[in-house]
Amino acid sequence: MEQVKPQLKKWTFNLTVTGLFIVALLVGIVLNPSLVYANKTTYDNFAIFHNKAIDSALLVQLDEANKLLEKSELYNPKLKLDICLNDGSIYPFIIRKIVGDNFATGFYDKVVLQGNPDYKNNYIEIRGYKWNLAQLLAHEATHCLQYDKMGLWKSNPIAQYPTWKWEGYPEYVARQNPDQKDLAKNIERLINTEQINNNGWIYFADSTGTVITYYKYWLLIKYEMDIKKMTYIQILKDTAQEETVRKEMMNWYKSL
Repeated sequence: MEQVKPQLKKWTFNLTVTGLFIVALLVGIVLNPSLVYANKTTYDNFAIFHNKAIDSALLVQLDEANKLLEKSELYNPKLKLDICLNDGSIYPFIIRKIVGDNFATGFYDKVVLQGNPDYKNNYIEIRGYKWNLAQLLAHEATHCLQYDKMGLWKSNPIAQYPTWKWEGYPEYVARQNPDQKDLAKNIERLINTEQINNNGWIYFADSTGTVITYYKYWLLIKYEMDIKKMTYIQILKDTAQEETVRKEMMNWYKSL
């Protein structure tokens, strides 16, 4: 028994060192996508990491996303963003294992596409569901603006802002198509969709959509900002609960 204890300590030490090495390696790769991409192309404020040739349609969508971002109160024209494409690199796979299977993920100064993009038709797809690509880029980049403005410790998940505030605002910044600007019509679309078997998904005029949960978050932020004329920072500081704001919004809608 006395001989086993030193051996057990040695095994524990080796496993701990190996685990720390793997974690450090993953952190290094996550913060430096150039380690696992063949190419890096600079375009305006974006550094595009890719393995294959860049589709010119992506540049058009980045321009559109940037126009949307410029309207955000959090916009910082000096912020440089990494755009990591899902075109054969292991990077999106690593991010997927860390945060889950998403259309894309935005964190720190990085936007990582995880779904299957169709640049020509401006959408990204997962299991048959399509998300408008330019709007998705704007959504995820807005998360980067949140981190840039508030810092790591005052951003989610550490700050623990309600999800409807943290996810609703990127949707508010991104959803600016003509059929998305009228709050009352957006609420009507939600009511009509919830009366049918929708699989938790809601569609826009361009045949792309979003999950209903995010759609509801977006409506709340849109109500607070467009109708009540609150800033996003004011919304973050406000103590009103999600259900309270929803009831207030629906009372406004019924009053019309």
